[in-house]
Amino acid sequence: MNTPIRLLLCDDHAVVRAGLRALLSSADGIEVVGEAGSGDEALAMAARTHPDVVLMDLQLGDGMDGVTATRKLTEGEGPRVLVLTMFDTDADITRAIEAGATGYLLKAARPDELFTAIHSAASGRTALSAPVADRLLARMRSPRPSLSEREHEILGHLARGLSNRAIGRALFISEATVKTHLGRIYGKLGVETRAGAVAVAKERRLLP
Repeated sequence: MNTPIRLLLCDDHAVVRAGLRALLSSADGIEVVGEAGSGDEALAMAARTHPDVVLMDLQLGDGMDGVTATRKLTEGEGPRVLVLTMFDTDADITRAIEAGATGYLLKAARPDELFTAIHSAASGRTALSAPVADRLLARMRSPRPSLSEREHEILGHLARGLSNRAIGRALFISEATVKTHLGRIYGKLGVETRAGAVAVAKERRLLP
């Protein structure tokens, strides 16, 4: 008989963890060896239980988030990490994958998808929810936004946290001109806020 996959659950909601444990108890070849309610707890629990796969939420309340926990867990010969979350933004997906996650599933996934993804993760194969895979493909196929030299300059100052007035002073242009450039930047990046512009720019490596 094959050895079951040792699985550690990490979610800050006890009810969610209980539901997952109940669901996974019916799955062949999977054994839940522990539960964690925070990133720090997941690290400590993983050191004690030596799971093959950690089922990780990204939003864990106060303290270490799921991305940081994923990065720490996957260092060296650590377990595979399979993200299970409600969030499917490009930034969340990119951060999780870059942190070392083997797979990325949404909580709306069917039970059989979850079981299959856990087995795939344990074998080192990538497991992605269909909507997540679609987003990644769409982003890869979309052309990189074409920003002017001035827009790149403003974006760089924006990433450093400068106000519109401070950006205008640094570039010797009016605050109104800065706002005009920001509007064009937002449109090209498909965002509506300063924070969104910086996040997308980092994700698409538009910043120096």
